[in-house]
Amino acid sequence: MQTEISAIFEEYNKARRHKESLGEKGLYEQAKINARFYSGNQWYGVSGGNDRPLVRHNVIKRIGDFKMSQIAAENPHISFVPQGAAQNGKKESLKKSLDNGQISFSGEVTDEELVFVCRALSEHYRLTALRVNLDSLSAKVLRNSYVSGSGVLYTYFNSEADAGLTARGDKIKGDIACEVLDISDVYFGAAGEPDIQSQPYIILAAMQDKKSLLAAAEQFGTAAAVKDLKEDDDGRVLVLTKLFKVYGEDGTKVHCVKVTEDGFLREEYDTRLHLYPLCIFRFGESDNSVYGESEITYLIPNQIAINRMITASVWSNISNGMPIMVVNGDTVPGEISNDPGQIIKIFGTNEDVSGAVKYITPPDASSGIVAAVNDLIENTLTQSGASPAVLGDEIAQNASAISKLQAAAVMPLNVLKWRFKDFLNQNANIWADFWLGLYGNRKIKIEDETGTWYFPFDSARYKSVTVGTVITTAEKENFTAEQSVNMLNSLYDKGIISTAQYLSRLPDELIPEKQKLISDLEEKENETKQHI
Repeated sequence: MQTEISAIFEEYNKARRHKESLGEKGLYEQAKINARFYSGNQWYGVSGGNDRPLVRHNVIKRIGDFKMSQIAAENPHISFVPQGAAQNGKKESLKKSLDNGQISFSGEVTDEELVFVCRALSEHYRLTALRVNLDSLSAKVLRNSYVSGSGVLYTYFNSEADAGLTARGDKIKGDIACEVLDISDVYFGAAGEPDIQSQPYIILAAMQDKKSLLAAAEQFGTAAAVKDLKEDDDGRVLVLTKLFKVYGEDGTKVHCVKVTEDGFLREEYDTRLHLYPLCIFRFGESDNSVYGESEITYLIPNQIAINRMITASVWSNISNGMPIMVVNGDTVPGEISNDPGQIIKIFGTNEDVSGAVKYITPPDASSGIVAAVNDLIENTLTQSGASPAVLGDEIAQNASAISKLQAAAVMPLNVLKWRFKDFLNQNANIWADFWLGLYGNRKIKIEDETGTWYFPFDSARYKSVTVGTVITTAEKENFTAEQSVNMLNSLYDKGIISTAQYLSRLPDELIPEKQKLISDLEEKENETKQHI
């Protein structure tokens, strides 16, 4: 067994060495540098003295925040469909169909049953996304990928989570949970294979508290093997979780083993999953590599040049406004400061007075330095796909013109949006894999137009079903409230929308008790129709 543990640690160390060889500085060091530049700590290790401000104009953060906001503006809707099942096109309420006995859960699984089950899973996906706060997790994945090149979302089964009901109505413990992993803690068996699911194995590294590890070892029956854990200075222990696929007659299964240097924390077990439970989003893709590239790495030289030129310009202005003073100590015995209105006592002749104090005029900064800085900033933003048009710095006459201007300018970001859509699609398939493999016989929570209710779900009944995903995206409009109101006014003046349609679409904060006003209007219209 110790040989197997040593083999896992050797795989881990091999992957570490590969990461350290990436780029000029290695993945770990480059990620640290990129994080500092993104956060604004761009003069790290440089000392300009107490009287010399080190100025920064953070174009890196502006570019990244813009691109991330554009990707996050996508409003994805994910639904599940059974592969190979006939779609009947029926759109009845799931609750109504269940109450009317239209869905049968006995005998052979029919196409109609599969369609209804997938509709239930689609509703359950939406609630699960809200429960685990998928939007916030996705935002963290985007930030990690912008800084280090790759963002990883890991899904696991939390046995303590409250989830669903049994057939008798009892509460169930256990549901999926998600965590964003740093790419520096994820190690792939084939660094040249971009497809996660084609990896021979994946190793997750984590430093964990010794006390909690011993408690876990008691649960898994491995306490004796890890009783003498080697801790670091903070009392933590390195734990490696290895995921790998086992191919058998019943299909592909993901197995898992957890080890420390001293023994097995949990011996090999079948996770009952068919997919590796993590998906990756790469901000910049490189050929034949599982690791992405960060745009920050290549923006840093521009950022340094911008900061240096702005700082030089500021220093020049400070020096001209407060030049160095030279004092003749023979004729000026007292102390001198730069305080305005100070009276200086001088001893000597008129010639001595005229030569007692002088200012050294510093050289003027190049008159073209400000223009050069502005040009460099604009070119850096434009070449990175964050031109003044998309940042809202250009003036347009109306909301329609703004929309067209920005739509044309953000076209290059479509590739990133498509990749992020694929990332969400991968994650949805992973969640479906958990539901079909680990849920067992339970009632899953549904919230729809009929209210909150529970759908009967037996994962064993659908273990041979292949579930696919359909993802559609409606991009959120970025109009301001003023632009939206102006557009509504135009539509209403032209008679394209009714008064009720106009009022219902106005921002809520503009009209107190807006819904009551709409109800009164509809009631008045109904009374008019009755009299006619």
